[in-house]
Amino acid sequence: MKYLWNEEKPKIITICGSLKFEKEMRRETERLELEGNCVLSVTYPAEIVNFDKEKYSLEQCAIFDKLHLQKIDMSDAVFVVNVGGYIGNATKNEIAYAKSTSKEIIYLED
Repeated sequence: MKYLWNEEKPKIITICGSLKFEKEMRRETERLELEGNCVLSVTYPAEIVNFDKEKYSLEQCAIFDKLHLQKIDMSDAVFVVNVGGYIGNATKNEIAYAKSTSKEIIYLED
């Protein structure tokens, strides 16, 4: 499935989803870019092994959240990596935000 507009103006897509699906998110980022899209991805923690979200301060989490919404603002669409239909609360909030700004929502799975 290709989402490419045209070679002169690629579609800008922000990847959304749970970091527990890092492998799938990276795979979809690569696939979408090879199709000619410009993909804005999440920030992957340097230490994904034994990843603990609690290692970040509230201020750091707020920075990540704010910047991810900025990525959505810059995008034409969001691509939700919802393996097994799973969508966590943070991703639900990102989808709601994307809808409120009239972005196209694309899901990995129905």
